[in-house]
Amino acid sequence: MFENDENPALEKCKRRSLKILGNRQMSSAEMGKRLLQKGESEDNAQKTVMWLERIGAINDTDFAEAICLHYFKKGYGLSRIKDELYRRGIERELWDAALATIETEEPNDAAVDFIKKKLRGSTDKDDIRRATDALCRRGFGYEEARQAVARYIEEYSE
Repeated sequence: MFENDENPALEKCKRRSLKILGNRQMSSAEMGKRLLQKGESEDNAQKTVMWLERIGAINDTDFAEAICLHYFKKGYGLSRIKDELYRRGIERELWDAALATIETEEPNDAAVDFIKKKLRGSTDKDDIRRATDALCRRGFGYEEARQAVARYIEEYSE
């Protein structure tokens, strides 16, 4: 069925991998782990991942870019996006190119939008502190959060 494989266990592993990929895109590392969890041998899992890469069904570079874009559009910061790349097993060599796809003129627009939604016109100190903390949990650095709050306060003080 697959490239004249004579190993039925490997063929079964490849069929399983295609079924898994039918549900969602994933990295090579995720696929390898998933196949091992499903009871496949390490050798078959590794061969299957290499086969998927060879036929283009798995491409970690494209997947890394998709992850970056997805979380950027959801309003997450750089730290959170890097955490997702790490969690999904994307090799660090691919991170810079993937992160370059989300560079914008004004990097903290997402942070300011988040602060506006959280505070809804409030300038209360405690509300601002809670919103700043929430922004940091979303992966924005403290300096980015501080700048976003400053822009928010400037807008609402006028």
